[in-house]
Amino acid sequence: MKEIIFVGRSNVGKSTLIRVLTKKKVPVGKLPGVTRKPLHIPYQNIQITDMPGFGYMSKVTKKGQEAIKDNIVHYIEDNASNILLAVMVINTTSFAEIVDRWTQKNEIPVEVELFEFFNELDIDVIVAANKMDKVTDQDMMLDGVVQRLGMSPPWRQWPDKIVPVSAKKGNIGNLKLLMQTKIEGSKPV
Repeated sequence: MKEIIFVGRSNVGKSTLIRVLTKKKVPVGKLPGVTRKPLHIPYQNIQITDMPGFGYMSKVTKKGQEAIKDNIVHYIEDNASNILLAVMVINTTSFAEIVDRWTQKNEIPVEVELFEFFNELDIDVIVAANKMDKVTDQDMMLDGVVQRLGMSPPWRQWPDKIVPVSAKKGNIGNLKLLMQTKIEGSKPV
């Protein structure tokens, strides 16, 4: 079955975003790590897959966190031919700080690596810049996101790649519209 996968760091709002989008009951929690394995939700004539978050998860060892990250990569590789679209959800308020911290350690930040991984596999990816209700300077913040993902600012030149959302406030209209456009564009003529 064709699918849209939602991926991202733990506690960025993937499950909340899916719940608002599908209007279906999806487990969410205040602590990172509620979603431990891929969760499939019917959506239109496809399925949405809520992937576990990567990074810190409460009550999960470092080894367990690495295993979850490996499982995410294997899932994507094994199912690449069925994945119509990846929605990479980020917490816009902390994205720059997290990416910069990893970069300073001379390590590739997981979000950057994941974004590049989707492009290498030729999987269309949208970055859902979540928690925009907490951002004061949207343009500056999103310009920083695209720059850290290896694209040239301004972010507004990437309307098919970067979508500001607020899952908690229900502000997902542009994401829903873009997803629908991409779903319809992937259907055989």
